[in-house]
Amino acid sequence: MKTGKANSKFSRRSVLKGAAATAGLAIGSGAVSGFPTIWAQNIKDVTLRQFGTGVSNLNEVAAKVKEDLGFTLEMTALDSDSVTQRAATQPNSFDIADIEYWICKKVWPSGNLQAMDVSKIRNYDKIVGIFKSGKLAPDSVIAQGTAPHSVGFVDGPNGTSFVNEESGWMTLIPTIYNADTLGIRPDLIGRPIESWTELLNPEFKGKASILDISSIGIMDAAMVCEAMGEVTYGDKGNMTRDEIDKTIAIFTEAKKNGQFRAFWKSFDESVNLMASGEVVIQSMWSPAITAVRSKGIPCVYQPLKEGYRSWGGGIGLSKNLSGLELEAAYEYINWYLSGWVGGFLMRQGYYSAVPETSKDFMTADEWAFWFEGKPAEGDIANPQGQVMENAGAVRDGGSFYDRMGSVACWNAVMDENQYMVRKWNEFIAA
Repeated sequence: MKTGKANSKFSRRSVLKGAAATAGLAIGSGAVSGFPTIWAQNIKDVTLRQFGTGVSNLNEVAAKVKEDLGFTLEMTALDSDSVTQRAATQPNSFDIADIEYWICKKVWPSGNLQAMDVSKIRNYDKIVGIFKSGKLAPDSVIAQGTAPHSVGFVDGPNGTSFVNEESGWMTLIPTIYNADTLGIRPDLIGRPIESWTELLNPEFKGKASILDISSIGIMDAAMVCEAMGEVTYGDKGNMTRDEIDKTIAIFTEAKKNGQFRAFWKSFDESVNLMASGEVVIQSMWSPAITAVRSKGIPCVYQPLKEGYRSWGGGIGLSKNLSGLELEAAYEYINWYLSGWVGGFLMRQGYYSAVPETSKDFMTADEWAFWFEGKPAEGDIANPQGQVMENAGAVRDGGSFYDRMGSVACWNAVMDENQYMVRKWNEFIAA
């Protein structure tokens, strides 16, 4: 967004660069006074418009940006489909797109985002391997679907094609990711849940739910159908029409038999369904589990023997961003990876792309609980300070390496995406 002094933008930028060269730009200093004088004078005029899903577009982050960096971050939270549409069709409506990697596959061909120079990213070398090589460890098997690294790099500053290796130019700077599974109400189920097949178990007729975001819901459905032995997929993240048809047929039959209480699109909907007890097993996101537990209601993010469906998100920059605003956006990204946001998100059950910086903004007990999978020594609170786990509790699924090492597939965009969406909508309407 313009600062209101467009004529001075480029002179500001040149002065800023000169100041940075002589004084050293105090990236992520945590105080505007750490920046060169010209930055401190002008940064307060900058407003950057960010949109994304409610997962990471959080008021607390915007407030902390104002406090630490001095400029204004305007955030808009949308559902995943709306995020995709806006990024692909309204390039003048945003400066920062906080999007998931599978969405990048849809958006990048539009030309609405600009490639980012990794030499400007201070903690680039500390970003986990998932986003650079696709592997958590050297011997890791790359999961099915749209693995982040496969759409994370392009072949140059004006690159239009994704490349599978580190090129120095990223489509998104990774920020947040997780291993997703089913949420359950153990108090209402009363027995162990170990498989994705349970989502369609008639025992939970009228008390199950799946999220109504086609590109994600179809992956949950595929995890279920594969676990049931009903469909064998070449790649769950890139199904053939026949595989799509078989998957949708199984779920449509279950729907007509009354298996599902509801379908949800927003975080709040999923929380309300679970907290009320109307639903006892459903697709769920980590902070929604946190929100239910914070109400004093038992809720578990259940590890399942077939593994997790994973996703990753990052920050993309509008092609229209330039001058002082572009410099501010890079400052924001570097600040984002410097630890405070990571600590905030880790307390919701997510992971930071640079975990080690988050450690500085968490207590030793929080780090041991959330990242290492160790029993909590004291009470564990959510980002708002509400106690959600008591001493002795262990994180669902264990450590970072246990959870992210058990990813079966990534959220994806298929070659047959349009066909899949049409069939998904038929299922929802059935």
